[in-house]
Amino acid sequence: MTGERAGLPLARPTLDRAAHRRTDEQWLATAWQRARVLVVDTAGGGLALVTAAEGSPELVLFDAGAVGVRDVGDRLFLGVASDGTPVFAIDAPLPTVPQTRAVALREVGHLLSDWDAGLFATAVALANWHLRHTYSADTGLPTVAGEGGWSRSDDAGGQTWPRTDPAMIVLVHDGGAGPAGRCLLGNNTAWPDRDGVRRFSCLAGYVEPGESAEAAVVREVGEEVGLALDESQIRYAGSQAWPYPGSLMLGFLAQADPEQPIQPDPAEISQARWFTRREIATILAGEPVDAGDGRRASLPTPASIAHFLLHRWLDEAVGERGLRSAGLR
Repeated sequence: MTGERAGLPLARPTLDRAAHRRTDEQWLATAWQRARVLVVDTAGGGLALVTAAEGSPELVLFDAGAVGVRDVGDRLFLGVASDGTPVFAIDAPLPTVPQTRAVALREVGHLLSDWDAGLFATAVALANWHLRHTYSADTGLPTVAGEGGWSRSDDAGGQTWPRTDPAMIVLVHDGGAGPAGRCLLGNNTAWPDRDGVRRFSCLAGYVEPGESAEAAVVREVGEEVGLALDESQIRYAGSQAWPYPGSLMLGFLAQADPEQPIQPDPAEISQARWFTRREIATILAGEPVDAGDGRRASLPTPASIAHFLLHRWLDEAVGERGLRSAGLR
């Protein structure tokens, strides 16, 4: 995989959002008649239909006049395609279509085209926001969608717009070079073990009011595993949307002294341990690595920013030589 991780999997949008059209009710009504529509099912966890092909799935879009599409819920205007075709999303149960399968963005985001990945991420994030804002936080009154799905308002005239929650995620490492260099990963208490497999990932948390993203990195690492970080050793690596339900993940790498004792917060982290580069490369290659207690360790899905950060850490060590020639596999 070295050299192939040119960008974050969910940071590749090519969608023209055509924001100037959102307040043009007449244009939106006309555009709906010729639109293509992405159906997302928030009740099912933000699912959409893709073609059955495993290696190169494509999003399934519908004509606006299709049965089960035209009379369902709010019409969320996503933007226009390169040929000028308007694209909308609706939140509804997925239709039954032969040769398709229902998937979540986290399952296939890395396999989709730039267009499909951006479309899917935008649709799920926007639909999730509407789902959580059916009442006004100011007045308690019911709200209705407006501006092509990019605002909600109540009868008192109050209006609100979609918001994204900034969250940091960090790969903590020891600064070591070569196969023996180590990174610290944790297993969240909310992640159940499955068939003797325990998932490990980077440490993460929301940025709190009044703090910078870097300050959040220092605080979260201290709270979750008890390690002190030097803020000067924190490096920003990139960001991507993560609509679960509406986050922007800000990715970092940070160096810590591995001689510090690990003190997991039992309310959040059930296990934390250092993994060598050789172990991470082995897991990514699909081969078993002991989690430390007889279970098999697994890593985040390829659509996640955590997966990207792990590859970034590997790539910085091996350059263009590849994992095998660097002695990591």
